[in-house]
Amino acid sequence: MGGVNPYIDKPEFRKPDRPFRITFHIEETGEKKSFAVNPSEIPYGHTGLEGSIMDLAEGAGIDIDHSCGGVCACATCHVKVREGMKSCSKATENEEDMLDTARDVEPDSRLSCQCVPDGSTDLIVEIPKWNKNLVQEGH
Repeated sequence: MGGVNPYIDKPEFRKPDRPFRITFHIEETGEKKSFAVNPSEIPYGHTGLEGSIMDLAEGAGIDIDHSCGGVCACATCHVKVREGMKSCSKATENEEDMLDTARDVEPDSRLSCQCVPDGSTDLIVEIPKWNKNLVQEGH
């Protein structure tokens, strides 16, 4: 399971204990995709912390770029939590250091691999059309 960097302190977070909804706004295409999160199905994927926005995106079939494998060692998974930030785990100093290297950081910016919502409210997350990893291999 990805999401764990042995060189940094593990962030504190509370996994959700009730269903909630996360809506992804994909800036590049204008697409909006809503996903019903079922806490009993977490983790959905293999990258990022269990229950992180990155993990939930994988469950929703949305690919968020991540050069480091979701272990808080880059900023390519930078997203903006437009609604529901109060339900998210607090950013660690390590996450904030990585965000300092991202473009267009705003107060609602987070690394999707480290941001874990507790399920107390629904979320709206914007996925910017750019990231630090400007070169992508074809699929």
